[in-house]
Amino acid sequence: EENGVAMASGLAKGGAKVVFSTHSTFIQRTYDQLSQDLCVNNNPAVIMVTMAGADGMNDTTHLCIFDIPLMSNIPNLVYLAPTCKEEYVAMMDWALSQKSHPVAVRVPNVVTSRPDVKFDTDYSALNRYVVDHKGSEVALIGLGNCWQLAEQVAGLLKEKGIDPTIINPRYITGVDEKLLEELRDGHKLVVTLENGIIAGGFGEKIAAYYGPSSMRVLCKGLRKEFYDRVPYPELAFRNRLTPELIVEDILAALK
Repeated sequence: EENGVAMASGLAKGGAKVVFSTHSTFIQRTYDQLSQDLCVNNNPAVIMVTMAGADGMNDTTHLCIFDIPLMSNIPNLVYLAPTCKEEYVAMMDWALSQKSHPVAVRVPNVVTSRPDVKFDTDYSALNRYVVDHKGSEVALIGLGNCWQLAEQVAGLLKEKGIDPTIINPRYITGVDEKLLEELRDGHKLVVTLENGIIAGGFGEKIAAYYGPSSMRVLCKGLRKEFYDRVPYPELAFRNRLTPELIVEDILAALK
């Protein structure tokens, strides 16, 4: 893996359109190469991060839940989180055509489809989130394959009389400050949903942004633990990541 990232960086510097693919757990072995070889030199290689999340590989030595904190804080890297196969293809097409950034794509584990959505084909305007549904009071930011979870939560909230905003953040490595500012109008609570550990993760970037303000933020993800072959449904229950438990926590946070 270390040699793969270093070689990808060198090939990209030489003008090749290069893709290196590895599982989330194995990207941990490549931190120095990602940082010192690829991103310091800003070479436009593409890294596919597969099996990422708690529904990927799940024994203690092969957990796939640490890639977001590991990668999202490396300068120059653009880490993208597609919500479905169509968005994944669009992001990969852009990643291979652009020459300005090293790009990583967090490949969804479950093949979902959103055929009626027209996805962007240009992601060069970095850190611009997409509002898929404009509601009020609660904003749900569903990262990658947690976008579907956000939809499920929204459906349950509507039964409680709350019509939440649903947001696809797309970028793991940055914060859309303009959109977050706009959410102050008409929203009391921002909820982040991510398939990885909370500590150092995507949600904490949102929470840090809102830190000096009165906006409440609820970060939903996994506790920082070495899980060992725990089935995803059990992990979701333990970490209150089922739609029903998330709704309970949202209603409690609104009181």
